[in-house]
Amino acid sequence: MKGSVRMVVVVAAVAAAACGEEAEIEQPTPLYGEVPIDYPLHMWDQDKEGETVLRVRVTDVGAVDSIEVLQSSGFGAFDSAAVAGARSLRFTPARRDGERIAVWAEVPVYFSKRPRPDSLLVPTPGGG
Repeated sequence: MKGSVRMVVVVAAVAAAACGEEAEIEQPTPLYGEVPIDYPLHMWDQDKEGETVLRVRVTDVGAVDSIEVLQSSGFGAFDSAAVAGARSLRFTPARRDGERIAVWAEVPVYFSKRPRPDSLLVPTPGGG
């Protein structure tokens, strides 16, 4: 058993990287609904759950090039797994006036053995 969980990652809020410009920004959106994030096996076995909130920089080509933990789950194993999984996230780039731009986005990552009622989170033990 691999001990991984597929999680739906939702972009909660996005702030433009540009300074002082007021043009409307078309927000980035995740390219894939589910992103494999390893659920640390020892945390699964201990029935531990948590949420890590990340701040990711989405480049003008939709890749993630920087990641920060905004809010820790309280478990280093969850925070590390969230950061590692976020590296593989891909987005449609944000746009301002039709031009692709880099932006920062907040991404909550939920580690739960059961679905959250407000998300499409579907846990699958063993990476199924």
